Amino acid sequence: MSPQPSAEQMRHALGHFATGVTVVTGTTLDGDPVGFACQSFASVSLDPPLVLFCADHRGRSWPRMRDAGLFTVNVLHHEQHDIVERFGSPSGGRFDGLDWYPSADGGPSLAEALMRIHCAVDQVHVAGDHDVVIGRVLSLDDTGAGRPMLFYRGTFTVTEKTPEAEGPDAEAVDDYWG
Repeated sequence: MSPQPSAEQMRHALGHFATGVTVVTGTTLDGDPVGFACQSFASVSLDPPLVLFCADHRGRSWPRMRDAGLFTVNVLHHEQHDIVERFGSPSGGRFDGLDWYPSADGGPSLAEALMRIHCAVDQVHVAGDHDVVIGRVLSLDDTGAGRPMLFYRGTFTVTEKTPEAEGPDAEAVDDYWG
């Protein structure tokens, strides 16, 4: 039997899988906004509409928003590097000076997000050092066209049309990415 991979080996290997970049936001029971950058996000079911994200249950934000029962997944567009830095940082003040507004169906909505998915916590499963959170989708805010931010091999990137892509396929690529 092969030895179990180390955390470093897992991070390196799974870095070859591109993921979208989101900020999961919610509020504390006192109504204070909290949030964190999250690349572990996926659709689970269309009927009923369910999504999931994974959060370190030892982190600062998820444990504070868990009991309120609502959250919003803010899908970032490719130019929101400042938002990733803000919500990926261990320092406080993530909402200070930020353009956001409270959602009726979830957590704080980041004004410039590509899309927002407002949810109620449906299930929480402990899996190693993370919680797998299943959310029942209450409403969606599709803000329009744009290219998503991606995380791939340790860096933030976006798939863009290349100069060598010409003809009908070039237009399809651009339509696909917004």
